[in-house]
Amino acid sequence: MKKILITGGFGILGTSLSNILYKKNYQIFLLDRGKKKRKVFNPLKSKIKIVKGDFKNLNQIKRVIKKIRIDTIIHLGASTQVMDSYKIPYDTFQTNIMGTINILEAVRNVNKNINIIFSSTAKAYGKMINKSYKETTPLRGDLPDEVSKSAADLIAQSYVKTYDLKIGIFRSCNIYGPSDFNMDRLIPGTIVHALNSMPVKLRTSGKHKRDYLYVDDASNAYYKLMRHMKKNKKKKLFIYNLGSKFNLSSLEVVNSIYKIMKIKLKPVILNNSSIEIVAQKIDFSKAKKELKWMPNTSFKDGILKTVKWYKEYYKEYI
Repeated sequence: MKKILITGGFGILGTSLSNILYKKNYQIFLLDRGKKKRKVFNPLKSKIKIVKGDFKNLNQIKRVIKKIRIDTIIHLGASTQVMDSYKIPYDTFQTNIMGTINILEAVRNVNKNINIIFSSTAKAYGKMINKSYKETTPLRGDLPDEVSKSAADLIAQSYVKTYDLKIGIFRSCNIYGPSDFNMDRLIPGTIVHALNSMPVKLRTSGKHKRDYLYVDDASNAYYKLMRHMKKNKKKKLFIYNLGSKFNLSSLEVVNSIYKIMKIKLKPVILNNSSIEIVAQKIDFSKAKKELKWMPNTSFKDGILKTVKWYKEYYKEYI
């Protein structure tokens, strides 16, 4: 069995991905700092191994990959919240830049045959200049969370070109679905507030537009990239956008959730944040062509699945 180490494996994407890969006969290891008790929802958690280690500690990462003899590292761990990064930029840069460097350095020093898949973000592109982001669009984020991902993305590319590492990079849109415990995110926050008969509060005007991708579709892309990297023996760098055809404003998302949940609420628009990118649209034609990947879940179906999960589990886990 191939051994996969996932950082950030307790989040929404890590939970979905670890389950999908386990069912495809990979042996999954989730990296855990062990500093606090985690909320873990994972039907296969008894079959997925948790290893102690912090990707912000280079020596710990080296020890883990030496001991387990890892085949692939999927680096999802990151500081992702806009407002947190705005208030505490140092932590964001330490986590997103130095944390990524530690993964790269560990592989460079221990075993350069380990494949790495790095979870970047569409935010790394910064403000949208053309109609959509392409993989050739320059990376030029402005805010700490954007810049940290731009830098980590470029550093990962540097390790390919300079040290001959084999790395895949996904620049993804907004991912949503079950087991997201971050109530600062729009979709889980809206659903959980609605289940408590409370309107969600929007920090923006509600007109900011994003692509929304159901989490299992994103996980399927990671699986396809893993296979693609294994098949392509000579190629070293693989960069793909992950997007969807559901490009919606915050208000459209919230009102769609209320409609699906059959709840009569109106969001409270605070409009007290002017720092975020107004519009994002991602061209994912390259992933469609080379990875044979397409998002299969409609926004309505994705929200239905997500709402069902929160109805069943949110009181226990949130």
